[in-house]
Amino acid sequence: MKYLFVNISICSLFAVMIFISGCKDVINDNPIDNIIIPDSNVSYSQHLAPVLERKCVPCHNSAYNEKDVDLSVWTNFVDGRIVVPGEPDNSLIVWSIEGRPPFQLMPPIGSPYAPFTTNQYNGLKKWIEEGAKNN
Repeated sequence: MKYLFVNISICSLFAVMIFISGCKDVINDNPIDNIIIPDSNVSYSQHLAPVLERKCVPCHNSAYNEKDVDLSVWTNFVDGRIVVPGEPDNSLIVWSIEGRPPFQLMPPIGSPYAPFTTNQYNGLKKWIEEGAKNN
């Protein structure tokens, strides 16, 4: 009986490990890097919020706001500092994603979060250029 319990425990642990290792980088069952951000009329809620939620918010949120940056809610970062509406080249979020000195590349190399794809980066810049609307 003792060996049966040990065998069941080992099999259960193995099954859990397989389940966990099979997790994907997804939000709402869509692979995050497969969300295509359009060249214009970029939507914060449809296009950017899912990307920021997966790649930025784990470290930049209200509970743990690394470098005093909270990207969990639109009103927290469209402030004329992190995001300057209409001015992507003056927005600190763009500088961070580029790794422009004095900023560290975000997400950092070696972190569990994938870097922004070219489409995500261009979409973020276009959204800022279009006024960084909460749409």
